[in-house]
Amino acid sequence: MESIDLMVLRTAHDWLAGGERALLATVARTWGSSPRPVGSMMALREDGRVVGSVSGGCIEDDLIHRYTRAYGASGLPESLPQVVRYGVSAEEAHRFGLPCGGTLELILEFNPSHTALAHLLARLDSGGLARRTLDLASGTASLAHTSTPEQFSFDGRQMISTLGPGYRMLLIGAGALAEYVATMALFNGFRVTVCDPRPEYMSGWNVAGVEQRVGMPDDVVRAFAPDLRSCILALSHDPKLDDLALLEALHGPAFYVGAIGSRRNSRQRRERLIEHFGETEASLARLHGPVGIYIGSKTPAEIAVSVMAEILAVKNNVQVPVGLSVSDAKQAREPKVLAG
Repeated sequence: MESIDLMVLRTAHDWLAGGERALLATVARTWGSSPRPVGSMMALREDGRVVGSVSGGCIEDDLIHRYTRAYGASGLPESLPQVVRYGVSAEEAHRFGLPCGGTLELILEFNPSHTALAHLLARLDSGGLARRTLDLASGTASLAHTSTPEQFSFDGRQMISTLGPGYRMLLIGAGALAEYVATMALFNGFRVTVCDPRPEYMSGWNVAGVEQRVGMPDDVVRAFAPDLRSCILALSHDPKLDDLALLEALHGPAFYVGAIGSRRNSRQRRERLIEHFGETEASLARLHGPVGIYIGSKTPAEIAVSVMAEILAVKNNVQVPVGLSVSDAKQAREPKVLAG
């Protein structure tokens, strides 16, 4: 399953290339509470079909009523991009189902160039980042290659969004936990690859839609070519497989590198990497382990929820509060030894 942004862009391109008329809506600015973050997109076809979301649903319904023939409207105009705002008053916010005090500003692009969207998709499908700049006065959308993700911005004249390929996950070890993590990653829009040199593990893999690679994990990490939208998770419990893969991953740009294991195993892993491979506490600062957010999980399915929650928090630049990491929480729950 690809990311929702790619799905919206690809669907809009396909509609337009097929001769359909379509609208591309982007959340440009928000005030107060909002259902969707800035940069969120939806595509609306003239017959009322919608892909993506800019709100909880009510604003989508209003756009359908305004711009499609489904409810007797004249259809999508041939127009320069427009800025529309929802939820300015408490009454309007209530009518459109926005949270209390929420205001949402959208940029509407009417029938954008399918050729320009094709160029954008080609860049994203090749694994690169692209900076798309929309000039509202002319309606022109320009595309530039970039190597650094940037924050979405809109100054009233130009909308600048950095779009990238879908997020990727590489799992080391094809056991039961990996299957649960892979399932959760897939429905969160990650492209998932699993690696395990042990044929007895790979032959039993049961999750569809996951790329399988047989080989030594450190070689697979290099071939995987991690980027800023990649995460690498070691789940084999075998130092011969996990350690070298983690070393490769830690010296790359992946946004998350982690390994399963108890606090004792995690401590021993760090000691091995420092003693035998020349790592330092500073170079291991990016290594998550034990992985996950503490929820008292015991089963593979529950542990996968814990791990995926931490990965998504890091992806979304959310700092996990002190005390919620597995290590901190378990340490806090240890019985205190009284002196004397």
